[in-house]
Amino acid sequence: MAGFVLLGVGSGSTGVSDALQNLFNGSGSSGGGASVSKLQKKVAQHPADATAWRNLATALEQKQKTQDAINALERYTVLRPKDQTALAELASEYGTLAQTYATDYQNAQQEAAQTGSPGATFAPPSTTPLGKAFADPTALQDPIAAAVQSLSSTKQSTAYSNYQSAQTNAVGVYKRLVKLNPSDATTQIQLGQAAQAAGDTKTAIAAFTKFLKLAPSDPLAPQVKQALKQLAATPAVTPSSASG
Repeated sequence: MAGFVLLGVGSGSTGVSDALQNLFNGSGSSGGGASVSKLQKKVAQHPADATAWRNLATALEQKQKTQDAINALERYTVLRPKDQTALAELASEYGTLAQTYATDYQNAQQEAAQTGSPGATFAPPSTTPLGKAFADPTALQDPIAAAVQSLSSTKQSTAYSNYQSAQTNAVGVYKRLVKLNPSDATTQIQLGQAAQAAGDTKTAIAAFTKFLKLAPSDPLAPQVKQALKQLAATPAVTPSSASG
């Protein structure tokens, strides 16, 4: 299973890392103070109004309704496919969504660790014949513990699947940005990070390699080189074949 921690950014460096920090601090057009409900009515009445969709996305972002903001930005970028600022914002929102799922995954892990085997509290003494059978995994099974483990496993699997899906969607958006501006080093490293998280080794290697060509002396270059070494030793997989 791929880890959630990727390249560190914003650690006192300049150049690309500063650009990344600025992106993740949020940007975009103003919703003009209009309420979400009013903007939703407006886009319903005028679905081809790109500005209305853009403003709705901003309003939803301010409400921290990430998935709804993504939906609005997806619609806006269909109407304005060359708006690089909006595309970068959309990719960032997918990143935010991925982090939410990463947190869900970690919480599920902690929940499983803290819960342990609740049935053990009521187990008979281990020195008795029944106690020995209770502790034997091939004998009596603890149905409560089994149920807890199953629920925890499902939560972790779902969270990780959602995480990879969000990162895969981010990869798609960054690829659109790369087509519009192939010489932008910031976009290349962002594409590489999203692809690495999504388990798309081939895309990650290509993006990181391009980044090093565009910005060989950037402060993040050593970390990217290290990431490339790790990726080179990783079996190539596609998002559809990656599993949690």
